[in-house]
Amino acid sequence: MPETGFPNKVRRIMSKPVVEYQDVVRPEWIDSNGHMNLAYYVIVFDYATDALYTALGIGDAYREVSGNSCFTAETHTLYEREVHLGDRLAVRTWLLGADTKRVHYFHEMFHADSGERSAVQELMALHIDMGIRRVAPFPPDQQAALQDAVKTYRPAELPKGAGRRIALPAK
Repeated sequence: MPETGFPNKVRRIMSKPVVEYQDVVRPEWIDSNGHMNLAYYVIVFDYATDALYTALGIGDAYREVSGNSCFTAETHTLYEREVHLGDRLAVRTWLLGADTKRVHYFHEMFHADSGERSAVQELMALHIDMGIRRVAPFPPDQQAALQDAVKTYRPAELPKGAGRRIALPAK
């Protein structure tokens, strides 16, 4: 559970995606436009990242035992539909890849009741040795576990919006 105490539910899904995180839009997340402020999309996606890391065995318990962690190096967020006070949210997380030092994943946020997708976020995380606070390889057993997870959960096709970049159209 996130340290803020917000209620949530994490359930492991044995077919893709890896995990699904659920939450509800809170009053303090609403901005002057009457919808959830962009910063809180990132917070909800961060809670979904915590759920992913736990499912992959690289969460808080891993950090405490190994002295290693993961830091997000890059994100790309696309806002597609508004969400409002009281809307129930479901975030599906897809594991796109992993190598010796990185994990690449993709979140899709949906209105839990209508099923409409409201936002996506693509991320690249780096494995960090917390003793020196530098990028370091995952231990061999964790590398093997991540590769097994990629084989099990990587989608056959990239989710819509994955791999996008920000650019103005060429003139």
